[in-house]
Parts: sequence; C-alpha cells; structure tokens
Amino acid sequence: MNPYKKIGVVGNGSWATALMKLLTNHNHKVFWHIRKQSDLEFIKENHRNPRYLSELEFDNNKINYTSDINEVAKNSEVIYFVVPSAFLDDFTKNLNIDISKKIIVSGIKGIIPSSKLLFAEHFNQKYNVPIDNIAVIAGPSHAEEIAKGRLSYLTIASKNLYNAETIANQLECQNLRTFINDDIYGIEYAAVLKNIYALASGVCQGLGFGDNFISVLISNAITETERFIKTVIPEHRNILSSAYLGDLLATSYSKFSRNRTFGMMIGKGYSVKAAKLEMNMIAEGYYATESFFNLNLQFNIYMPILEAIYNILYNNKPAGFEIKLLTHKIR
Repeated sequence: MNPYKKIGVVGNGSWATALMKLLTNHNHKVFWHIRKQSDLEFIKENHRNPRYLSELEFDNNKINYTSDINEVAKNSEVIYFVVPSAFLDDFTKNLNIDISKKIIVSGIKGIIPSSKLLFAEHFNQKYNVPIDNIAVIAGPSHAEEIAKGRLSYLTIASKNLYNAETIANQLECQNLRTFINDDIYGIEYAAVLKNIYALASGVCQGLGFGDNFISVLISNAITETERFIKTVIPEHRNILSSAYLGDLLATSYSKFSRNRTFGMMIGKGYSVKAAKLEMNMIAEGYYATESFFNLNLQFNIYMPILEAIYNILYNNKPAGFEIKLLTHKIR
C-alpha cells in the first residue's frame, strides 16, 4: 500500500520520461513539470515526448501538465527531480513553495555545481529537507530499455527505509524490480563516479583500445570508487552489488550511455566544444569530472583515472598521451 498519492516530476528528458511512464502505470494523477511551453503543448496534444523516448504513449487522464514548478510543489507529497545536475538551479530558481516536509527523490547523477554538494546534501542545506525525507534512485537502468519493457533493476536509497520502500512500490512493475538501501551518500558518490569512468571507457574505445584493456580500466574504476567512498563515507556496503558495480558496467559498456558516447568522440579527436554541440543529451560525466576533481583536492585520494580524464577535458592534454600515462598506473 502506498501512503503518498500526490506525486510530481520535474524534468522531461529521457530518464524523466521513463519514470513518468512507470509512475502513471501505478498512480491516479502525476503532476509533470515541463519547463518549455512548446514541449508541454506537444506532449499534451500528441501523448508523446517529441525529444525523448517518443515511442512511449501517455494517458492524459493520469497527468496534470504544468510549466510552473510551484504548482508541482504545492500539489505533491513526493517530488521527483530528474534533470541534469548542471541545470538544477535553472529549474528551481522560481521555486518559492516550502518543500521541507515533502519526500524528495533524486533521479540526478551529478554534483550540483552551485553548491558543490550531492543532491541529498543540497536539498537538505538549501531547502531544509530532512535527510530522512530524501531518496536517491540508482541503476543499473537505461531509460531506453525501460521504454522497451526490458527487465531492469533499480535500487532506492534512503536513510528512512520506509520511504525507500514507498518509492520502490511507486515504480516497481512486471519488468522493473527494486531493492532498497540506506547508503544514500555512498550510492550518490558511486553514481557520479560511474559517469566519469564511462566517459573514460569511451575515450579509450575512441582511441582504439579493445575489450582486454577496457576490462582492466573498469576493474580499476570500481577499485577507485571503493577507495574514495570508503574514505569519505566509512560504512559497510557491498561495492560489487548492482547499485555500484552493476551501474558502472551498464554505463561503461552500453550503446545507450551518453557518457560513453561523449568519451568516444573525445577519443576520436573531437574537441570538447564540438562533442557537446553534437550530443543531443547532456553527458553528466563532463561536468562531474571537474566537480569531483576539485572535491578530491580535500581528500587527496589516489584516483589516476579521474586525474587523466580531468587533464583531457579541462587541461587540454592529448587523450592518447594521458591514457598512455594511465596504462602504467593501473593493473
């Protein structure tokens, strides 16, 4: 039984669109915040998102469309934020409704640039939302496969396991299975890092490296992830479980991974500017690399893959040169 019947979603990218389909399968009404009025009108009229996962059809009887984020905040008990981390402030700049008593759910995989904080920390400090009222969705799960009805798994992390279970029940269906977890910060850090490492995987594939080396790279990436999270959040966790290793593998190898695609373009010789212009979607790993590199200056944890990707993206170092140096640091 689900105690929260009033649900809102902020965002209309691919992941937001997939979550909307899952939520409307179970719930009577969902408020959907679509910032661009032309997109809102198209989706409302045609029952489809013209930009992302256009094969999904929506039942307008189950959706309240709005371009006003305050309407979502006012009418929702649970609010899902599913927008690129780099643009969260743009989406929330007009938010003036108190959301401190709402359940806030993150579909965001990145550090918020304005505050340099994880999603949970950002909403706790800026909007006074108790940590127990915040949940984070972790993969491995690509929106494209959810749209196709392929069996997928999600982990819902929250310090309040009752809230985690509630969110899981809102999403679970025949082809989507859920787990719950209380490692909200560990899962958030892992979700940010996996985008960086998927970008690294793409760079190496673009440079012509094969499966043998990519496997070594990803093995070192999960070790690097564990090294960081163990230092910063020293709690018990199984880093080999699907929310950590599984999410990393899916993002590093899948054809649907925008971070892998962005990295491949860099490896093939695209400039960062050219790659960003050609991509139809945001590669979170690009923004996360700078944020995480600066964050790690506080801890000085040995993270050679992160350092190599930072040098390529932000110090304009040749990708081939940096990856060659990296090959001598991992094993």
